[in-house]
This record gives sequence, structure tokens and C-alpha cells, in this order.
Amino acid sequence: MATGYSKSPLELLNSSHQSKVLKAAIFSRFVLLILSILWRTLLAPYDTSAPLNPTCLHNPSPPLPSPLLPSLGSAIEKGVVWDSVYFVRIAQCGYEYEQFYAFLPLLPACMFVFSQTVFAPLVPLIGYRAVLALSGYVVCNVAFIFTAIYFYRLSVIILKDPTAALQASVLFCFNPASIFYSSIYSESLYALFSVGGCYYLVSRANNIAVLWLALSGFARSNGVLNAGYFGFQAMHQAYDAFYLKKSAFLALWILISGALRCICIFVPFITFQAYGYYNMCLGRSSDEMRPWCKARIPLLYNYIQSHYWGVGFLRYFKFKQLPNFLLASPILSLAVCSIIYYVKSRPEIVRSLGFQASVEEKSSMAVIFSSQKPQRSNDTQFSEKYSSRNQENHNLKSRKKIRQGKDLAEGRTVHGSLEKLGYTSAFVLPFILQVGFMAATAFFVMHVQVATRFLSASPSLYWFASLIMTSHKKWGYMIWVYCFAYILLGSLLFSNFYPFT
Repeated sequence: MATGYSKSPLELLNSSHQSKVLKAAIFSRFVLLILSILWRTLLAPYDTSAPLNPTCLHNPSPPLPSPLLPSLGSAIEKGVVWDSVYFVRIAQCGYEYEQFYAFLPLLPACMFVFSQTVFAPLVPLIGYRAVLALSGYVVCNVAFIFTAIYFYRLSVIILKDPTAALQASVLFCFNPASIFYSSIYSESLYALFSVGGCYYLVSRANNIAVLWLALSGFARSNGVLNAGYFGFQAMHQAYDAFYLKKSAFLALWILISGALRCICIFVPFITFQAYGYYNMCLGRSSDEMRPWCKARIPLLYNYIQSHYWGVGFLRYFKFKQLPNFLLASPILSLAVCSIIYYVKSRPEIVRSLGFQASVEEKSSMAVIFSSQKPQRSNDTQFSEKYSSRNQENHNLKSRKKIRQGKDLAEGRTVHGSLEKLGYTSAFVLPFILQVGFMAATAFFVMHVQVATRFLSASPSLYWFASLIMTSHKKWGYMIWVYCFAYILLGSLLFSNFYPFT
């Protein structure tokens, strides 16, 4: 049994650290709120159309009496800028136009529910649209605070280091896309269900993990990528069942179960596409149908992104977009460096997709990615599957690699224990694969400036940044400067309807 696992992941959780993360998350939201109000007070907005509120196309409601506190309602509505306009409008009037289907329904649905329940008494005071906006602000900011807690818990289980987990979590609280987590944007809900789903997955609560990761696909389209975590889990469990337990039937059952879980994560996004097809295509003549309705696979989301926003492979590679590439360069550089560092540190893990992990890592992966309830004897039972000769040979190879300098921080530490592997452990691999795919998509396909918020919910970036802060103080300082600079710049530009990512 590996001596590095005398404590379970839950025993590593530090209540004092969780309290610090909670305080950092709340404090960061107050900082963003104060900055946003300050910039709106000092500067005139670039676009003054935020308060406009035309009558709904479908089922227009009768005009409401004037609010008792119109100035307060107007102040709240001034924060409805950029994509927030769409989310508030959808919550108020539904999906009126084709391009509205680019915005998934989880956030508007939450806003609508809160406006009809918790904040309904405020409608006579500030007006219905202001109440919708207030609901959005509350939902997004509260979701971010819970995300920070789940982020810390996930980091402790993966990194096996509460201090590194704390540092990464505090950095997440002040991430460069912070303004979007405090605005009426889907980033907060996506991060909550994505990070929370991963936490429940590694905590062996698979059913809850499926639900949470599926909900992330109801918040943002990239939530479907979270199915890859269950794919990774099923792949390793099936390998163990087939080669170690010698049970082909068990391996097949694991693969089928994993495939069904992946499908469940795809269902919300697919359902929403079917809803769009029902509203925009059915009951219309061939001449009235939009082009995407006639496609072999009528995928509304892809058509909207391409037709209305010009998203496509290399379509953003123009000289005039150079400033946007520069704006995205810090987060993309951090992503690329995190991937390169991991690949160089653990090439055998990357090549084998984790199947060449050490005995200790395989043992722990069997526990963490198991659907069974945790038991103290799991590590021992798993290790007994290996002959003592194979284990001794593997340990000898591991010690040889360590002596040759394959360590975490320029040859200073790493004695083979999993706690000291931290960021370079095999558990980080699925997160590395996901952030690699997302970074490539952001660079080659999307509007590249969106990369800052697109990648901002990727845990591996903060785990790598935490490692850099510990081993390279100068670069750690630069990371903090980058985060605070983007918080100031983002709150200044975004709050006043100027372009920012």
C-alpha cells in the first residue's frame, strides 16, 4: 500500500483554508462591484442603448405602473451590457429571434424563476426588467462563490496539497475574466456545474456528477466537453476490469455505463437544439425555412455562430484582429506553457493516456475514479493485483527517473510520493487534454479575444500557476499583475459598453 495515502482526500480538506477561499471569493465580488459602479460614475458609456426595452414580440404583457424608485431601477439596468442584454431579454420575452439561440437557457431560466419568487416584491419598486437584472446579478455572483469552494475541494483531491489548492483557489477568485463572473453572463453557472461536477466525480458520487456536468451543458455549449471526464473514467475502469480482474463482461458493462453517462451530458444541449428546430423550422414551407433547417444535421448553434458572429476555422486570422490576439495572448500562453510543462514532466503518462502511471497512481486512480464508496482497503486490494516482482521493477524505474532529474521544480524535490507530484500527477491528465482542446479551438476557430473567459474555468491553469508562483517568484508576481490588470481593464471597458474579450 502506498504510504502517501495514509489520509483520504476528505481528510486533507482544511476548514481554515476553505474559510479563506470563501472570504476571497466574497471580497473579490465586492471589489468588482465597486469598480463597476466607479467606472460607470466617472465615464460615459460608449453605447447608451442598455435601458431600451421594447415590447415583447410574443404574448406582450400589459404595461406596468411606473416604479416607485425609478432611479435605482435605472442604475441596475445600466449594467445590462453586451451579452447581458440577450440574457435579460430572453428571461423577459423568451427566444424571439434566431440569434437568441446562441445563448443557452439555464441562466435566463434562473433569472425568470427568481424574478417571479424571491425578488417579485421588488417589481413595484424598481420595475420588472431591473428585477430580472438583479436576479441575474445575484445568481451569477452567488454561483461564483460556491464555485470557489468547489474549486478548492477539487484541487485538494487532485493535487494532494491543501496549500497549493488554497493558492490556486485564491487566484481563481481574482482571475483575469472576473468581470464576467460578476455580470449577467453564463460563466458563473457553467463554472459552478463544471467544477462542482468534477468534484463529485472524483468523490465517487457519479450520479450527482452526471447531473451537474449535464447542467453545465445547459449553461454553455462547451459543457458537452465535460463528457470526456466520464470517458476517461470508463476507459481506465474497463482496462482494470479486463486486464486485472479478467472479466470481459464487467469491462463491457463499464463501457456501456460510461457511454450512457456521456450521452446524459449531451442531452441538455441536444434538447435545446431540438427546441430551436421546433420553433424555427417546423410548420414552415420550404421557402420560409432558414438554410440550417434543410441541413442533414440541422444544428442551429453552429449556424448562428458562423452566420451572425463570423466564427469559423481561421476566419479570424486577419491583420486588423492583431490587437485581439494580443489581448488573448496571456491566457493562451499560460495554457500552452501548462501543457508543455506537463508533457515534458510526464511524457509516458501523456503517450499512454495514463495507463503507464506508477503503481501508487494507478492504485489511487482506481479509488478516485471508482463508482464504489470509499474503503480503506481499496488501495491494498488493488495493489495485490500486481505481482511483487512487477512492483519492484516499476519502483526501481521510478527511482531511476527521479535520480535523473525528472522532478517538479528544477531537480529540488520529488521522491516519488503522489503528494509531491501535485500538478504533474496522472489525475491532472484529463484536465490537460480538455484545456488543450479548448485553447486550440479558441485560437483557430473562435473570436480569439474570448479565450480569456473561455479558458477561465479550466482548473489546470490555476494549478500550474500555483506551481509557478511557488518555484518562480518573479513569474508568480507577473501572473498576479496580469490578473489585476485585466480586472481593472475589464471592469473599466466592459461596464461602459466598450469591447473587452
